[in-house]
Amino acid sequence: MAAQRGKDLLLKIDDGTGTGTFVTVAGLRARRFALAAANVDVTDADAVGRWRVLLAGAGELKASISGTGVFKDQQSDQLIQQAFFDATIANWQIVVPDLAQITGPFQISGLDYRGDHATELTFEIALESAGPLALVVVA
Repeated sequence: MAAQRGKDLLLKIDDGTGTGTFVTVAGLRARRFALAAANVDVTDADAVGRWRVLLAGAGELKASISGTGVFKDQQSDQLIQQAFFDATIANWQIVVPDLAQITGPFQISGLDYRGDHATELTFEIALESAGPLALVVVA
């Protein structure tokens, strides 16, 4: 796989119409998508060579998303603000270029706005997965 442009990693929020349409989060300059899996250690005194033994298929899976950008007062900004203030879990989509689309429920865990006197208004957003995610591999 060839190198990918960072700006092509997209974060989208469901537009709330019930049609499965997603709106790209406007103004993002940096994005991060992370997957994590908790281990379940089942090592006992009979472990070969005292090596740790993990239980396959157990433990908690989670995903987190974060982004930083310029506030643009777009449709996505309004959807994000509403989801945060209503403390709702919305469907989000992460597009990893030439690799996959990951879709599922996330809750906003942080929403920060920053405005220095001589610069543009910026924002930071953080999301945590709130259920199973669907992976569609791009061929």
